[in-house]
Amino acid sequence: MRRLTRTERILLWGVPTVLGTYLVVLAVRGNGYNPLLDGWLALACDWAAVALVWAACARVRPRRLDVVCAALALTALALGDTANRVLPTGVGPTWLPSPADLCYLAFYVCMMGALAVLARRSLRGQAWSVLLSSAVGGLGATSLLAVVLSPTIEAALNGPFSAAVLMRIAFPVFDLLLVATLAGIASAPVTVLGRHGLLLVAGLVMFAAADVMHALRLPEDAVPLGVALYAGWAVGFALITGWVLVTVRLRRRSPRAALGSTTATTAVAVPVVATAAGLGVLLLASQTHVSLLAVCLAGSTLALATIPLAFRQRILHSLSRTDELTGLPNRRALAMDVSARLRAPDARPSALLVLDIDRFKEVNDSLGHEAGDRLLSRIGERLAGVLRSGDLLARLGGDEFAVHLHHADAQRATAMANRLRAVTARPLVVDGLSLELGLSIGIALAPEHGSDLGGLLRNADIAMYAAKTTRMGQRIYSTGDEKNDAMRLRTLQELRVALAEDQLVLHYQPKVNLRTNSVHGVEALVRWNHPTRGLLHPGEFLDVAEQGGLMRTLTSTVLRLALDQAALWHARALPLTIAVNLSSRSLADFRLAGIVVDMLESRGLPGSALMLEVTEEFLLVDRDRARAILVRLRDAGVMIAVDDFGTGYSSLAYLRDLPIDELKLDQSFVIPMLDDDRASALVASSIHLGHSLGLRIVAEGVETAEVLEQLTRFDCDVAQGYFLSRPVPAAALEAWLVDRAAATGTAVPLAVAGIE
Repeated sequence: MRRLTRTERILLWGVPTVLGTYLVVLAVRGNGYNPLLDGWLALACDWAAVALVWAACARVRPRRLDVVCAALALTALALGDTANRVLPTGVGPTWLPSPADLCYLAFYVCMMGALAVLARRSLRGQAWSVLLSSAVGGLGATSLLAVVLSPTIEAALNGPFSAAVLMRIAFPVFDLLLVATLAGIASAPVTVLGRHGLLLVAGLVMFAAADVMHALRLPEDAVPLGVALYAGWAVGFALITGWVLVTVRLRRRSPRAALGSTTATTAVAVPVVATAAGLGVLLLASQTHVSLLAVCLAGSTLALATIPLAFRQRILHSLSRTDELTGLPNRRALAMDVSARLRAPDARPSALLVLDIDRFKEVNDSLGHEAGDRLLSRIGERLAGVLRSGDLLARLGGDEFAVHLHHADAQRATAMANRLRAVTARPLVVDGLSLELGLSIGIALAPEHGSDLGGLLRNADIAMYAAKTTRMGQRIYSTGDEKNDAMRLRTLQELRVALAEDQLVLHYQPKVNLRTNSVHGVEALVRWNHPTRGLLHPGEFLDVAEQGGLMRTLTSTVLRLALDQAALWHARALPLTIAVNLSSRSLADFRLAGIVVDMLESRGLPGSALMLEVTEEFLLVDRDRARAILVRLRDAGVMIAVDDFGTGYSSLAYLRDLPIDELKLDQSFVIPMLDDDRASALVASSIHLGHSLGLRIVAEGVETAEVLEQLTRFDCDVAQGYFLSRPVPAAALEAWLVDRAAATGTAVPLAVAGIE
């Protein structure tokens, strides 16, 4: 959600204040119409609300047609109230609606337009179902209204034609038609309006009640009735305004499937209630006089209600096999169709592919679930576009899809996997950002790897994880993968235990200043002190942690261990800055800055005791989000480094725009720089670029004295690598500092020198 401007905050507090004052005045004033209180105070409330709505709409990007239509509806309502109170009444021909009535009619047109946009955008192929439900609900409500308004309707039919009387009858009908439309949308098996849609329903019901009172020409000079009438209009206006504001404040959401029991209930609720209303009117007509119009409307309701009840069953059956987000077949459809194919007497060899989007969780966490939903829909469209007739694409859930290739062998399955990966690798633009994603695909062949869907899914899933772990992109299942999958699951479970029992330890690799030959910082590298497998390096468990959803817990543990060690060193007059690598998912958490600051403060450490190393990928996916998070960290004194610099594929403008202290040249450029002129040129130019922007440059992967000398000639600031020191435990690092000080003649803190 965005922040409110000062004007919006003033209006947000002003509208309920004026409304409350108006309602209090209504309750305590005497009989009669007061121009100041009943006129200008009510108009002030109307126009303050309209100003607030348009101020909010002006900041919505991209512009939303449903919100604009709703804002126009409220504006028309305010114009109608103004015309009703300012312009003279009883002027002009009786067959012509007044300017106020025309504005009120415009309100209904614009509000219906807003609902139509919502229904068209969110309900896809369910429009006929919604239309039928709305029509049945509208007829049922109108038949009841015709009974209630019988005196007014008969008077209008027996007397001279008057547009004012016609509008007096039409307005409550229009109110209930809008409510019926909302009921029709709510009866669809997806959530479109959300809970805040109740504000709109309540506002329209308040309007309907007040309009019915007005249509019956009840004595408004009676204080209770007059208060109820004017308060109903004012509160209804405020509730609809609240609905528009909440809709503006919330990001546009993709429609989501409703719960199964809720779906079944709402699917038949509207026609059942409408049928009950129609039957009630017909029963009443058998006992007493009821207008012919009410009887006709009730009969039409019963006739039309039978259509949605039958039509809905077909819709529900179709929707039960359809993924609401992408419109693709869902897991249930896959199970039914593939199982039928495999059991067919003439079944031929086929293949099942399980697809998982690489790094989708990072994008989802960084850009939000709405952007993630749009991304899944776009990818689903691309995947469907490359399949042949007879192939079946389904969404299993989350970021996983499945493809069943009819009449396919290993060669065709491999070729299709290549096509699917190629079409997904093309850049996708979501919310103005160009994203490049990959697929990991596991392939299981029938009947070789399974004769039923359950076995094929299991084996394809195992192969997919093997492809993801080895970064192969795709893999055909083999029996060895099952052993690896069992190892992966066992490692994941053991890692959970390791995090709970503090089996993780940190080793530290020093970063040497090439100008002063001193050490002011180290990089913390995590190790797993496994009880049976010994000391494990990150490559043996980080992928498992990422796939198992443990990365944030692991990151928190690493930060805790690093800052505990920093506190010990600072207490011993060894103020080393400890650099910690953070995953993109950890960085996408807006709570990160607050968590880091609390950890520093609880240990009495300055922000400079910690440096966080981030990847270019995080900086390039959502620059605004990255800026917000990094600025908060920098304000706390925490330093920021870009790790693996040079491996990204995008603009370098982020170096100017984001608060960065240090660039770490990736070792893939540093290691071959003596034998590769292009690598050497890239290192030199990167150092020059960083210095021109006021950034410190760190070279990783320094493994020889010759590379160190070359970096010194290039004026590199800091170096780290095996030539200087491997990552070692804290105690070994302290001993290394003492030995290095003795060998180079540099000073070493007395607290460290005393350990010998």
